[in-house]
Amino acid sequence: MNLSFYRRLPPTLIRVLFLVLVTSSVNGALLGARTTPDSQGLRVTVDAATGDYAIGQLGTASDVLKSTIAAKVDGHWLHARDYPKHTITESTVHGNLGIAHEWRVRHSESAGAPDLFYSLSSYANLPFCEIQVQVLNNSSQTIHIEAIRLIEGEEGHILELGGPSASDRVLSDSFSEDRPALKIHDLGDTPGTMHRGVGSQLVYNRQSHLSFFAGALTSDRFLSVFRLYVGGSSGTPKIQAFEVDSTGTTELTKENSLKQSPPEDQIELSLPLEPATVLSSERIFFGVSSDYHTQLEAYGSLIRTLHHARVSSSTPMGWWSWTAHYFGLNEGTALTNAHWLAQHLAPFGYDYFHIDEGYQYARGEYTTPDATHFPNGMAALEKKILGKGLIPGIWTAPFEVADRSWVYQNHRDWLVRNAKGEPIRLGRLDGKDQLFVIDATNPGAQEYLRQTYSTLANEWNIRYIKLDFMEDTAVEAFYYRPNTSALEAQRIGLQIIRQAVGENVLLDKDGSPMLNPVGIVDAGRISLDTGHTFVATKDAASGVAARYYMHRNFFVDDPDAFNVSTQIVIDQPWHGGKVPLSLDEAKASIALSAVSGGMYEIGDDLPALGADQERLALVQNQDLIEMVKLGRASTPLDLMSYSPEDGQPSMFLLREDRRQNILSIFNWTDKPRSHSIEFSSLGLSTLDKYRASDVFSCQEATTVHTDSFVVDLPPRSARVLKIINIGLQARPPTIKVEHVQDAKTGAALTFRAQQASPDDSVVSYRWTFGDGVTLQGPEVSHAYTRPGKYKLTVTAIGLGGLSTEDSFQISVTGSLSTRFSPTERRRYVPAN
Repeated sequence: MNLSFYRRLPPTLIRVLFLVLVTSSVNGALLGARTTPDSQGLRVTVDAATGDYAIGQLGTASDVLKSTIAAKVDGHWLHARDYPKHTITESTVHGNLGIAHEWRVRHSESAGAPDLFYSLSSYANLPFCEIQVQVLNNSSQTIHIEAIRLIEGEEGHILELGGPSASDRVLSDSFSEDRPALKIHDLGDTPGTMHRGVGSQLVYNRQSHLSFFAGALTSDRFLSVFRLYVGGSSGTPKIQAFEVDSTGTTELTKENSLKQSPPEDQIELSLPLEPATVLSSERIFFGVSSDYHTQLEAYGSLIRTLHHARVSSSTPMGWWSWTAHYFGLNEGTALTNAHWLAQHLAPFGYDYFHIDEGYQYARGEYTTPDATHFPNGMAALEKKILGKGLIPGIWTAPFEVADRSWVYQNHRDWLVRNAKGEPIRLGRLDGKDQLFVIDATNPGAQEYLRQTYSTLANEWNIRYIKLDFMEDTAVEAFYYRPNTSALEAQRIGLQIIRQAVGENVLLDKDGSPMLNPVGIVDAGRISLDTGHTFVATKDAASGVAARYYMHRNFFVDDPDAFNVSTQIVIDQPWHGGKVPLSLDEAKASIALSAVSGGMYEIGDDLPALGADQERLALVQNQDLIEMVKLGRASTPLDLMSYSPEDGQPSMFLLREDRRQNILSIFNWTDKPRSHSIEFSSLGLSTLDKYRASDVFSCQEATTVHTDSFVVDLPPRSARVLKIINIGLQARPPTIKVEHVQDAKTGAALTFRAQQASPDDSVVSYRWTFGDGVTLQGPEVSHAYTRPGKYKLTVTAIGLGGLSTEDSFQISVTGSLSTRFSPTERRRYVPAN
């Protein structure tokens, strides 16, 4: 993987949409095609006769994509190339990635139709573009917009990547992490007549090694839906059309939560546009490259900056109840597992204790426990968990309401409605409880959300909250606030929850579009549910691989829990298994969590796990724990180039520092597999010498040559190899520390530490303040209660336990006033 472009990204990405430096406006009829001037990125052409745009690689004559724009207005599609007049304005702008050449193209003078605009920015030195489309209602009547199309490739060149179409492979992101299950497809392996993506889509040609990527930069009102239509046969497929729309969620919810709902509940988004007003699409980022890893990572970095993603928290490690006990968890089994975690695994860093669904009386009533399973309530239980030094966590489905819940019984006016004024019906929970959607724009419902989540955070002492099934509740409807889209309502609700719980509670989105919660949540599910079967691990792996670039860009990745014990769950057929996991299958499960670099949760009953020392050793494995604590996702080397025999990505590389790499290899098949791996394919110099050892067995890998090594894998297994450059000595990390030298008594001080360079790997930080207080983490806050001179020491622990210390002195002056002073009192006002 070539990271040279990624390193060239500016440290601060400035979002300025239309900063016009030089402008020229010319009637399209007088111009020929206009091409990017002095571009080192893409070759971009705008056709003056039609207003179409085309992109290709510099130095080549052929276009990869030729496209127009369109909008669905009052039930009919309006296509830009059908308009009689096309006006082109060009300018130089500061875009999200630096200096760009921008075309602003207006399609006008179509009788009775609104004007269509698009702004297309092509970066001068980068192979990326951005586009946004606007609809201007220049009539005297209100019109209604159902969708805005930013890319419509139906003629000429449609994703021609320089190789045969049969060599194309397609990665389409999903509506949520599992709706539908993410799977990478060959072009001819079409689910139906098209490959459909939500949020992003990547097309890679395995012969030319050229890729096209497009991803949504915003999620203000619309869902971004990508459709790649394919004809021909599976052996000789042909791309017939490519579309990218800003639209509503109904196309997706009709296949999921609204599948069994009556037609009146399946409402299509239709936003009114008053005369002389403009409606904008979402912004789309796209480009052509010979390095798809760079495309994905640049996109992830851009999302982190634009949306102020919350990605600084330490990686959560702990236990969750769902795959251990499902709906059977009760107060006694919860406490037993909490005791076991605190006594045996908390010293390794496993301190989150996450109680999943089943504790509550009904969906939508999360502060009312089920008295059958929790007769003493949850507040007392969570207090006991907190008292053991664990971090309490809880599951919720924030916008889902069951017909048994208090909200449905007392406030059906808080539910989203169809045109008849009736609450929209989702499916049923396990064929029983009827489910509905709470209206996050309704003031009464908003206050209920505030009270619910404030109770969880402030009375139950919850510090981790899972937010589930948000894709099911993201339905287009008649909301209390008129003309609100499903994604707008979802984000309003999420903002209310964040305000209610404060900044220090970790929110984990589970079951929602990937982009919409970014900037509000701290963690996000990226894969299918796991469970006590190898098939569950295999099915989850494509999501972990495909969304690796989201880790600490969108949020901290949540790969779901790993399962390593011999526990059998016979009454949950979609998760459990009648046959215990083999040891090799258990290794595959925990290795998949480790390569994500994200949340690291045990999904087994802990006493059952502890009864098998060989399985327990997997959970205590220090190399895997270091992978997680470093907080980096392993790169899926064969994300788009995996072999047909493997059927999905199977090789992941984590560069821990300049000396040490971790290579994780999975065998997803039922047959033994053997891989001969060249060091050069891992970006390692063949001039150096390496030692490759198995992380699980601590034995050296067999058959190591000067330029390669061989890895043999039994069926349904994983090998995690530590590759060390034996010519380099292990050394402790070097760090940079932000601190003050002088402070006032009682003042809250913030201290930060970070690795000095990418080659310095830090597993954990420990701060000693010289007054008896010790804190953990890269960023901490502390106040001194007495004046004096204090020696503050920060210890950075690196790979293999090697550590470095940095000490400095702080002079604290002044004293805390003990007098009552009304004039210095200020009312606390929560942040908006």
